[in-house]
Amino acid sequence: MKILLLGEYSRLHNSLKEGLTTLGHEVIIVGTGDSFKKFNTDYSIYPKLFNDYWFLRKFKNLIYKLSGYNLEETEKGYRFNKLLHKLKGFDHIQLINSDAIETQPKQALKLYKKLLKQNRQMSLLICGDDTPIIEYCLNGDLKYSILTPYLQKKAPANYFKYSLKYLKPNYKKLFEWVKNNSVCIVTSDLDYEIPMKAMGYETHFIPNPINTDTITYNQPEITDKIIIFLGINRLSYIKKGINFFEEALTIIQEKYRDKVEIIITENVPYNEYIKLYDRAHILLDQTYGYDQGYNALEAMAKGKVVFTGAETEFTQQYNLTERVAINALPDTKAIVNELSYLIENPNEIKAISLRARVFIEKEHNYIKIAEKYIEVWST
Repeated sequence: MKILLLGEYSRLHNSLKEGLTTLGHEVIIVGTGDSFKKFNTDYSIYPKLFNDYWFLRKFKNLIYKLSGYNLEETEKGYRFNKLLHKLKGFDHIQLINSDAIETQPKQALKLYKKLLKQNRQMSLLICGDDTPIIEYCLNGDLKYSILTPYLQKKAPANYFKYSLKYLKPNYKKLFEWVKNNSVCIVTSDLDYEIPMKAMGYETHFIPNPINTDTITYNQPEITDKIIIFLGINRLSYIKKGINFFEEALTIIQEKYRDKVEIIITENVPYNEYIKLYDRAHILLDQTYGYDQGYNALEAMAKGKVVFTGAETEFTQQYNLTERVAINALPDTKAIVNELSYLIENPNEIKAISLRARVFIEKEHNYIKIAEKYIEVWST
């Protein structure tokens, strides 16, 4: 098959591509690289004019401040339109979400129609914010979600503008069109599968693909201090509950001053990020999740003990009786207790590390996951 993967936010599509190409398929990725993360793409629609040139960046910010119009989004749409003549003859197109081009919804709709007209079929992947996810999170039916801080008014609404945009009529209209013109909807983890099912959507649950052939497992060697890593993305700081980790680390640093080393980074490119946490034994990922996202899974494959989503729904889904990750609650005291236990029981770090790698190899193998995508696309 000839396959087009549109959008990339976490390296999910790159890992899927590696699995698909191993199976003999031809795969092209189109995307922006997702800002500072700089993920690999075959064709880039990164808005370099309004991002890389300071005077145009200032002009863009002024226009947005005065009118609310986003020139960066316009440039992404323009660049995608210029690529359309190259994006023909694909057997399947997968959108990473309904806003995969990241341009204005009206423009995105026109571009999707042109794209679909010159290719065979399309599917929608739900692996992040999208209209049904945000609608369900706002219902308050979940015990917590990425919008809990918004519902509890713990941060200004402006912090959630990216998520809340999916509730605007033009984004809802875009989602409806994408849904109605997709042969299937795929969810990548339980944080999206649970809301989609609850909202009445028919979905195919396919876990994130992880390329364990290129990720080396390193058994933790604890000869001196236990190293804890926290990578901060300011754009998702509130939604991931990073404040709870920061508060917990302040306490841990004081409590175990001679036993721990803490590494904190902020807004670094993906390739640099994964090198920075190589020395760590413990990685702090997010607190509002039920399942693991891509970053957590990749760290688990390396043998890190990851504080992330690992709720009861997750352990039941995979029939787990022992921990492969630490369920990080949005609760500073709970995080401190979990970190304290691991620091005082370093053998547990080694045990969870090994179980984490075995779990990733079993449930997230990139070739097996690619086979599942082909099966779903072909039904």
